[in-house]
Amino acid sequence: MNEIELRIKSLREELEQHNHSYYVLSMPTIPDLLFDGKMKELQLLEEQYPAFADPYSPTQRVGSDLSKDVEQIAHRYPMLSLSNTYSEAEVTDFYERTARSLKEPFELVAELKYDGTSISLIYKQGRLTQAITRGDGTRGDNATANVKTIRSIPLKLRGDDYPETFEIRGEIVLPWLEFERLNKEREIQEEPLFANPRNAASGTMKHLNPEIVAARRLDAYLYHMLGEALPDDTHYGNLQAARRWGLKVSDAVRKCESLQEVFDFIAYWDRERRNLPVATDGIVLKVNSLRQQRYLGYTAKGPRWAIAYKFQAEQAVTRLNTISYQVGRTGVVTPVANLEPVQLAGTTVKRASLHNADVISGLDLYYGDHVFVEKGGEIIPKITGVDTDARNGTTGEKVVFISRCPECDTALVRLPGETAFHCPDEWGCPPQIKGKIEHFATRKALNINMGPETVEDLYRAGYVSNVADLYALTRADLLLLEGWAEKSVQNLLDSLEASRQVPFERVLYGLGIRFVGETVAKRLAYACTSMERLMQASIESLTETDEVGERIAQSVTDHFADSRNRAIIDRLRAYGLQMSLHEKELAARSDKLNGLTFVISGTFAHHSRDEYKSMIERHGGKNVAAVSGKTDYLLAGENMGQAKLAKAEKLGVKMIREEEFLKLTE
Repeated sequence: MNEIELRIKSLREELEQHNHSYYVLSMPTIPDLLFDGKMKELQLLEEQYPAFADPYSPTQRVGSDLSKDVEQIAHRYPMLSLSNTYSEAEVTDFYERTARSLKEPFELVAELKYDGTSISLIYKQGRLTQAITRGDGTRGDNATANVKTIRSIPLKLRGDDYPETFEIRGEIVLPWLEFERLNKEREIQEEPLFANPRNAASGTMKHLNPEIVAARRLDAYLYHMLGEALPDDTHYGNLQAARRWGLKVSDAVRKCESLQEVFDFIAYWDRERRNLPVATDGIVLKVNSLRQQRYLGYTAKGPRWAIAYKFQAEQAVTRLNTISYQVGRTGVVTPVANLEPVQLAGTTVKRASLHNADVISGLDLYYGDHVFVEKGGEIIPKITGVDTDARNGTTGEKVVFISRCPECDTALVRLPGETAFHCPDEWGCPPQIKGKIEHFATRKALNINMGPETVEDLYRAGYVSNVADLYALTRADLLLLEGWAEKSVQNLLDSLEASRQVPFERVLYGLGIRFVGETVAKRLAYACTSMERLMQASIESLTETDEVGERIAQSVTDHFADSRNRAIIDRLRAYGLQMSLHEKELAARSDKLNGLTFVISGTFAHHSRDEYKSMIERHGGKNVAAVSGKTDYLLAGENMGQAKLAKAEKLGVKMIREEEFLKLTE
């Protein structure tokens, strides 16, 4: 083994240990900056020496797949649901029923019930080979690429005493902090907010781009092992073995020998769960002995040896005082209920989102109503109902969604197929004007050193009414603003100058075209290569781009059909902003694979899988995750998936090796 190979091996082992300490033990051992430096060194070495590529390297945890095809995989063991209970009396019934059936002493294992999305992980020879969602219980989606981005799930197990093959199930969750961060981003983009972390985790796992999944920083807790040669004959013992192998098992697991111990566990966690970093919605009770589990067996719906106790949602009753209407960057009008302050789940709730006109209509609200308020996922206040019995002479008028914009008095419109009303006066409505400029300046767009307060100052002074006006700002004008000094003026001017070098795809994203988010902007930029070509593109040609449907295509063509938008583009071009892909990027592109669809499987000697996917896209081809009748080529490496190979042979899909592919793209 030469010096380079030794260094690569050493870095991988060190980074795997740090990942385990950080994500599983929650005990980081080195600063983030040092960790990132070591990861970068490993990435560079793997790029320079592709012969040492390893699909299980720590660098392979961020994917870049994009697919509209999801492979369905049958569960070896059906993923059944647990019966739910909501009272101590029902828990007692379960305990006594189990005792009558077994007629011998037994233990229960009490665990937290995490509120996320179920996953089944398959390990063979200590390596993660498959991850399958619950699906319908008998078949689920192949989620392996997405799961590999979750850093608390090991790609390789620790130790050497694990079974040759086993399955472990668990829950993929989105931590509270990430949930709040994600919803703030969606609010800025005027996308629908996730109601709770469970919906967010589930929606993320359905995403077809693992790179986006990785950015959402999901976590996972594992709680049930299956297989033919498990290390212990008890459920509790198997969980301890899983923890020893580096799998993330909750510390909140307790063996209970009596019903009172079960109730003590429930009472404790009904209080303490609010201090956890992730959402929980109950307690799971399982018979500990696997022999006793087999004896008790299953019903058609689930196991007789386990049950779930669901926590009661905390609810409060308070008075609806008024409703405010907020206008966003794209003109969407969102109603917000202003409530009499009330304590709920440890916080004071004063406001609750009503989402849209349909929600208001469904609740049949009147001003002054006493409403039931819950925290969806314990964090977002929501009105779940009205106490109609409390209505009296003090109840006011029926709540009817407004018909005109609260900011500019323009008549609101609701397009077919949409739930939201929006203000169509994008050129005269102040929140829309300022919102577009704020969006243009964000870090993921042009990264200009200004926030909402600065935009407000510039708008009030009459300096800006659209994004192009930013580049006409002068030092003299800015120094006239109250509270502005030389340093703040220079910072803004410097960031405006730097923004002229921001890549074309980010400029496109910064324009704030409706429905065109960061990923879609990148797809459109790569497909059209320049603003000029994009402005001339038809709906039909735009929909040929991945992730672009008719709604997005129509929005893009409508945007550029407006002469005012075209004038802004002309001004931005004149100010030196990037209006096409960089020459190096263009030089590397071709149409050699135009119209061809590829599936990649296995490991390769010359390039990584991600590099091959980039090459396919660069030359006009398309990557998909699963083999189907529409697949043109299966790019096959070493240790490729046998299921993909078998399906390719069955469908007559042509299989090519690495060298053949490289000849195609020479």
